[in-house]
Amino acid sequence: MTSVYPHNKAKALKPGSRRPAKELCSECGLCDTYYVHYVKEACAFINQQFQELETKVHGRDRNLENPDELYFGVHQQMIAARKQEPIEGAQWTGIVSSIAIEMLNRGMVEGVVCVQNTKEDRFQPKPIIARTPEEILAAKVNKPTLSPNLSVLEEIEKSGMKRLLVIGVGCQIQALRAVEKQLGLEKLYVLGTPCVDNVTRAGLQKFLDTTSKSPDTVVYYEFMQDFRVHFKHEDGSTELVPFFGLNTKELKDVFAPSCMSCFDYVNATADLVVGYMGAPFGWQWIVVRNDTGQEMLDLVQNQIDTQPVTSQGNRKEAVQQSIPAYDKAVTLPMWAAKLMGVVIEKIGPKGLEYARFSIDSHFTRNYLYVKRNYPEKLAAHVPEFAKKIVGQYKLPE
Repeated sequence: MTSVYPHNKAKALKPGSRRPAKELCSECGLCDTYYVHYVKEACAFINQQFQELETKVHGRDRNLENPDELYFGVHQQMIAARKQEPIEGAQWTGIVSSIAIEMLNRGMVEGVVCVQNTKEDRFQPKPIIARTPEEILAAKVNKPTLSPNLSVLEEIEKSGMKRLLVIGVGCQIQALRAVEKQLGLEKLYVLGTPCVDNVTRAGLQKFLDTTSKSPDTVVYYEFMQDFRVHFKHEDGSTELVPFFGLNTKELKDVFAPSCMSCFDYVNATADLVVGYMGAPFGWQWIVVRNDTGQEMLDLVQNQIDTQPVTSQGNRKEAVQQSIPAYDKAVTLPMWAAKLMGVVIEKIGPKGLEYARFSIDSHFTRNYLYVKRNYPEKLAAHVPEFAKKIVGQYKLPE
């Protein structure tokens, strides 16, 4: 593939300068490079182009009449999986790290774009191009903050790399796909993770201080299928906090505006997606979107146990009730929140139905956010699949 170089004349924006997407900037890192030349085309918050990008990457866009594709995007298969021998210290069992290490060890790629943390702060993201398994392992565990992954794009081109794996979230991957042809690569592999509700570092601290009993010892956390936030602490203990007991009034404005206006929860333009929300507790949810994604998953087939995805329960009443509750910043007393969590865990949505519950809850919230704060962007910014999903519910004005 031949590289194109008009971006060499463009200067990266200075740190702290006003980004073209303004307050909707997700800090993906594109504007920190000379690829800023393409930002008006590439930025997911300036130019929503799901259909075009899905067709470009997968050969077609999603079938809105297929219930699974409507929600989860173009895919060849979905499975639940877990490593037979989990990587110590990994947030899950370590499937993402294992795939990246296999690709590097087998010479399929020369580098892996991933995110370590700074020496000073375990939650402060530090994007790197990993060239050794040790550097990949140092990036294990999600960083729940806005991360400029694409800030390393200039380094990729200058290094002469021709085969690359990029690990990232939806907004980063959309921008990456838009400038992919300009990178001069022979092969790009994209391993995506689902993403929702990221925060700035200050916002993360507010969330930890408001929600955890010991914010300074939290190593990582996740909103899990049992309707509780799981905080992992330095001593190995796990702290559980019910969703319904969160201080919604305090936390309502903590999430980044970009995340509040995002509809790419499932990372639709990645080749392979590894998350958790469509799988049973303790397993990972894997979405193979195309042949490249299958090639990546095949590398670790002998290291993982798999099972079919399942779906149970009905999400719709719970979603409909959650819309006004979030809108009015309702917080239950902790005893009531724990009780509701136990009841919903037993009779509520599970598997793919839980994934749909999570998507519905966030899409209805985000649709209202865009409608109220950026009404001029509503029609063009919200993709057709999201409009169809949101259309199932009655929304407040």
